[in-house]
Amino acid sequence: MSHEHVSYLELLARGAATEAYDRPVLLARASGAGPEALAELEEAKQLALRVRAELEGRRRREAELSALFATAHDLAGLRDLDAVLRAIVQRARSLLGTEVAYLSLNDPAAGDTYMRVTEGSVSARFQQVRLGMGEGLGGLVAQTARPYVTDDYFEDPRFQHTRTIDAAVRDEGLVAILGVPLSLGSQVIGVLFAADRRARVFEREQVALLGSFAAHAAVAIDTANLLAETRSALAELERANGIIREHSGVIERASEVHDRLSELVLHGGGVHDVAEAVSEVLGGTVEFSEEGAGAARRAGGHAVREGEDWVAAVSAGGETLGALVLRGQPDLDPVDQRTLERAALVTSLLLLARRSAGEAEQRVRGELLDDLLDAPDRDRRLLRERAARLRTDSEAPHVVLAARIDRAGGGADPDAAGREGADRQRLWSAATHLAATRHGLASARDGGTVLLLPLGPGESAAELARQTARSLGGTLREPVTVGASAPVRAPLDRPDQVAVAYEEARRCLDALVLLHRAGQGAAAEDLGFLGLLLADGRDIDGFVDRTIGQVVAYDRRRGTDLVRTLDAYFASGMSPARTKDELHVHVNTVAQRLERVGRLLGPDWQSPSRALEIQLALRLHALADAVTGK
Repeated sequence: MSHEHVSYLELLARGAATEAYDRPVLLARASGAGPEALAELEEAKQLALRVRAELEGRRRREAELSALFATAHDLAGLRDLDAVLRAIVQRARSLLGTEVAYLSLNDPAAGDTYMRVTEGSVSARFQQVRLGMGEGLGGLVAQTARPYVTDDYFEDPRFQHTRTIDAAVRDEGLVAILGVPLSLGSQVIGVLFAADRRARVFEREQVALLGSFAAHAAVAIDTANLLAETRSALAELERANGIIREHSGVIERASEVHDRLSELVLHGGGVHDVAEAVSEVLGGTVEFSEEGAGAARRAGGHAVREGEDWVAAVSAGGETLGALVLRGQPDLDPVDQRTLERAALVTSLLLLARRSAGEAEQRVRGELLDDLLDAPDRDRRLLRERAARLRTDSEAPHVVLAARIDRAGGGADPDAAGREGADRQRLWSAATHLAATRHGLASARDGGTVLLLPLGPGESAAELARQTARSLGGTLREPVTVGASAPVRAPLDRPDQVAVAYEEARRCLDALVLLHRAGQGAAAEDLGFLGLLLADGRDIDGFVDRTIGQVVAYDRRRGTDLVRTLDAYFASGMSPARTKDELHVHVNTVAQRLERVGRLLGPDWQSPSRALEIQLALRLHALADAVTGK
């Protein structure tokens, strides 16, 4: 065997590129080999190239079969349809070697088509586009139930171009697109696409491979639909059987619970005693919840089903005090529903009795908070003693919360003044009850209520504000807006800071109303860049870090240029095509960088509100670097 023949075997063994097979011929010609030797080498070269093509084809087919087997395995253990569809699209993109792959599904209710899964896409407009039936390349695939391919999308007249679709495709920078149908029987339910940002030819084998993935995706969707229908049918059968089993004993249970509730009231039982008694009789778990009334508030005293639970509102005098929640009995007999309602009525009587006994303590709590706000120079030892008698944890960080019921158009109503007074009284009553349960303080102030509540372990001021808004709003059946201050550490040691924190909470409350977010709870940190203006401490570094800190840190660790790419992207109107001109890089580089940004900041980073905050954070970051000279 000649040396040159050995060279071809070595090239085959290491999988060399096609161009490398010309080298032995060139070397032989340079060394003066004769025509016969050159002809023999040329013949050996062609034979080696055929062997290489055969090996390459076998490797490709092996990879394709492996991916199809993996997809079939995913279907066999189908648990999460989205995860299976994502895996199919990812494998299709990888094996076809395209820059983008995506899957669209028809929405019969809306009469259009929407993007279900995208892989490699960086344009928010492209990912959110919805297409009318029959529009675009996908419409042609759906109409004919056959694959279609275009090597230049914008110059192809075979399908219906629309402004919306063309704008999305242009924003993504796509040129060559292959689409194959997702079919269930004779019905096309969607389209699987593979696309590149450059012109290319899709081979017949690649079209067939994408068609195989589309068939798997259709099976996955059909399987998920069948599983959902089967689960629904089984649930209906279980409910029917439960009614049959329980009906014979409902009258006996109703009589038993009536006797037990009467005995509890006569012997001074409490709310949890009532819940325990009803739990034993109805065979489930009954709990009293101060925030669980939900739809039961509007049911006029009747028990209602919420998910797998039954809920009966505990109310008195138009005020919702909470709810009795029955868990573990989703199919409750009507007679047992009346039993739960009677238990809720008994619970409301017990709570009213307990409330009247606690009103004196509530007044004392209000007086202590008023002193902290109006007379912070009082003797701190006396303040601590008063707080200890009220079981208030004076060492824990506390948050000042300003709460108010805001009614639209109240000034034009002649009864508005009287109603606002009643609202303030109801809000104060609910707030003082909440403060007592959380070992805090509450007082009526400035047309609303102010609370001083301790933070729980790992709890933030924003979380506490949202919990307080939900709790007070649920109790009063009115939207209650709550603004929170930053945490105040050991407020009894620094009583002067309580008044400062109250002003910050009021500014946050007013901002929520101006932002049309009445009925919500928030702290300055919830309001993004607006929070910088509301908080007493201008935490600019904190805002920048919360908004783009992960991108800045990634650049520092890896030496990448994601921050500058973001600047250029927003300056270019969020268009990858224009961004690459600004940065003088390939559009693929822009796409890869923006894909990395999306992984760092989350999938919604291009939404209008997030984009606005990111742009402000970029400006502040650049300003800080200019000041520090970094």
